[in-house]
Amino acid sequence: MFSERLMRARKAAGMSMNALGIAIGVSANAIKKYEHGEAMPSSGKLYKLAKTLGVRSEYFFRPTKVALGHVEYRKRSNTPQKTLDRINGDVLDQAELWTELLDLFPDSVRPISKFTLPNNLPETVDSEEAIESIAEQMRKEWQLGLNPIPDMIDCLESRGIMVICTDVNVGNKFDGLAGQINESPVIVVSTTQPGDRQRFTLAHELGHLVLHGRLPDTIDEEKACNHFAGAFLLPLIAIKQHLGTYRQALEPRELFMLKQEFGISMMGILVRAGQANVISSSLQKQYYMKFNKLKWRTREPGTAYPQETTFLYKQLVYRALAEDYITESKAAEFLKMPLSAFHKERKLGMADAITN
Repeated sequence: MFSERLMRARKAAGMSMNALGIAIGVSANAIKKYEHGEAMPSSGKLYKLAKTLGVRSEYFFRPTKVALGHVEYRKRSNTPQKTLDRINGDVLDQAELWTELLDLFPDSVRPISKFTLPNNLPETVDSEEAIESIAEQMRKEWQLGLNPIPDMIDCLESRGIMVICTDVNVGNKFDGLAGQINESPVIVVSTTQPGDRQRFTLAHELGHLVLHGRLPDTIDEEKACNHFAGAFLLPLIAIKQHLGTYRQALEPRELFMLKQEFGISMMGILVRAGQANVISSSLQKQYYMKFNKLKWRTREPGTAYPQETTFLYKQLVYRALAEDYITESKAAEFLKMPLSAFHKERKLGMADAITN
């Protein structure tokens, strides 16, 4: 187990065997032997390994082991394997902590419901209209109405989908992925992206969970999931209510205001306006050209839409502490923070308030 975790942590840190060996004062061959289970480092070298790789020493001996399967990456075509290794390592590390945390709770008080798709979803989704319909059906089943979804991460977590936010800084090489952790669905999203892009990624990956196995070979699943994401975030009825049934021109400010309301990019709204036939295809192309000229396709104007994050994991750590399932030391380990910093956070500044 140590050897496998060392290899994963090294790849997650983006380090070669040689670079890691230099950092801790051993040869690359020694690192190779560690990773192949042919040798074990001394306690001093173990400490240096943990410090260099940015993990706690306990990480190497953590009992929980998970497997990430059925992975669908939302990445750029030129994303190097080294980048994917870093993401994969971080995801597995977080997933192991998630699994270990959930296993603390008795089945009778399981804090996360089991994810299930509605029973009455169509077996085949073979057109754009069918994609719109299944997105509307999912919103109806989840009782979301036509209003903006205020928090996509909470929306997914409350229905039994594990959401992992990865801090691995890979520029624009990666947006997210969908997969399974021990047969439970998981969606991973990058914290380096603006909020509207995060939300689209989350909805796109939900699309994979909903549409997989329902599309004919003639429909590209990635494109279908993009369509599903737009329809899930901004339904046709809602966009027609806000923009009207047919327009011969749009103001950029309208798109910006809708972006702030629904959490979908201005470009995404243009796409939805075309799909809803609110604007003609020729007018849509004119706006695409305008966006290109203004470089809005790379960076849209105004303040970026706020990012989302998961609070559920941290809440469950404190719940486990309150129920005496774990100690303070274990809680700090779950949150990857020094015990002294955890003590300070746990007090909520109460000691300072009493002193003052």
